[in-house]
Amino acid sequence: MRKLSMEELNRLTVADFKNTRKFPLTLVLDNVRSLHNVGAAFRTADAFAIEKIWLCGITGRPPQREITKTALGSTESVVWEYAATTLEALQQLKAAGYVLVAVEQTTGSQLLPAFQPDPARPYALVMGNEVFGVEDEVLAFCNVAVEIPQFGTKHSLNVSVAAGVVLWDFLSKLGWTMGREA
Repeated sequence: MRKLSMEELNRLTVADFKNTRKFPLTLVLDNVRSLHNVGAAFRTADAFAIEKIWLCGITGRPPQREITKTALGSTESVVWEYAATTLEALQQLKAAGYVLVAVEQTTGSQLLPAFQPDPARPYALVMGNEVFGVEDEVLAFCNVAVEIPQFGTKHSLNVSVAAGVVLWDFLSKLGWTMGREA
């Protein structure tokens, strides 16, 4: 066994990536304060070929050194948009037919393994602030909340880690490979 070379990985160029069909998933960052988390979300969005990231409220926007350092160029490949409030972004997404999914621990949240997304629908996954989570008014606007099961002493995961877990779960359940090896 050996690591694959960059040539063997056969990665797309930024231009090719921009022209590639994306999975109908959008990340919505609800007042994420850490620029490193924003950069990591970009990198994850690129890895999973999702269609867009919404940066809302206090969430930092490229170009900023801390975002760029963590994103490793993915701010150039992933489409993003800014909204002054998360509700503004969600109103647009809901009007466009997206199912709004808060990733949050709530009294009515479903455990992620039990949640079965509909392959015919696009989804917007709302990731909350590192300290306060998804805002209450945003939670009330979402269609559903999902919760990542956890078994340790901490009650949450880093927002960028949680985004990766949820995106992978959605893609796995929906069998979305777009002709790529699963």
